[in-house]
Amino acid sequence: MKTLFSILAILCIGALQAQPLSGPPNGDNQHARTSQWIGPVEVTIDYHSPDVHGPNGEDRTGKIWGTPVAHNGYINQGFGTSKAAPWRAGANENTTISFSNDVRVEGKDLKAGTYGLFLAVSSSGPWTWVFSKNSTSWGSYFYDMKDDALRVDVSPSDSPYSEYLTYGFDERKPSSAVAYLQWENKRVAMKIEVPNVNELYLTKIRQELQNFNGFDSRNFANAAQFCVQNKMNLEEALTWADAAMNPNLGGTEDFFTLQTKSMVLNAQGKGPEANVIMDKAIKLPSATVPAIHQYGRSLLLAGQKEKALEVFQYNAKTHP
Repeated sequence: MKTLFSILAILCIGALQAQPLSGPPNGDNQHARTSQWIGPVEVTIDYHSPDVHGPNGEDRTGKIWGTPVAHNGYINQGFGTSKAAPWRAGANENTTISFSNDVRVEGKDLKAGTYGLFLAVSSSGPWTWVFSKNSTSWGSYFYDMKDDALRVDVSPSDSPYSEYLTYGFDERKPSSAVAYLQWENKRVAMKIEVPNVNELYLTKIRQELQNFNGFDSRNFANAAQFCVQNKMNLEEALTWADAAMNPNLGGTEDFFTLQTKSMVLNAQGKGPEANVIMDKAIKLPSATVPAIHQYGRSLLLAGQKEKALEVFQYNAKTHP
């Protein structure tokens, strides 16, 4: 029994000794993280950020790209198992990039997940972003091409001086953004797209209408209007428009809900039915002067001048 306790004690001490103490990051390359939402999709880059002047303060200006700091191509770094490693695109552990949903990078599909992010620098020709399924290694010392999920070629560009290696996002659009690495005098970017962004929103809307948000009938009208604005899912949008007026769901027929149903019908090419609905809406006691006026303006924009004039005349007569 004494021997057993001694062995357990040694194992416990060994386990305790294996835990590293908190301290500055290796080489003082500070840990950083940046995220960007592209619609409902989150993109996160996690990295360690070296500086041009190096851990000992030496000036490495003009000695970053194509040197041992950010080497060209795929090389044997003299350590680890990789004999053809790209640059780690940062410092210390793997730089990683995470996508909450499937995306398209430089026109190529990439599944949701977390990837080790590497960069093959070139003295001439394009540079190559490498997305590896191995995201937990140290640097690129254990890089293996068989773990590649995607490679995309891009062209670097000159940039204003940046002392610290920095990742960021710009050119932010509803369904795309450009992620970039900037360091010293170079910038290398990649375009990330979410080609089905509205379908993702629609999936979230369906889920939300089945939870607490579904207790507010106006959310059904908002969901229907989203479909109209994006010219999609109109059959289901019509059921949502009806749900917004359903008393069993807390709904009611008012100008907003009737107008929503009219919008869906118009989008379906059912103009006469839509006009009947709006004739009812503008005659509700709760219909306001501005609401009726805006409806008339929407008819003008749709080229329905005679119907618009009819609505304006009704508004003037009803609200002199």
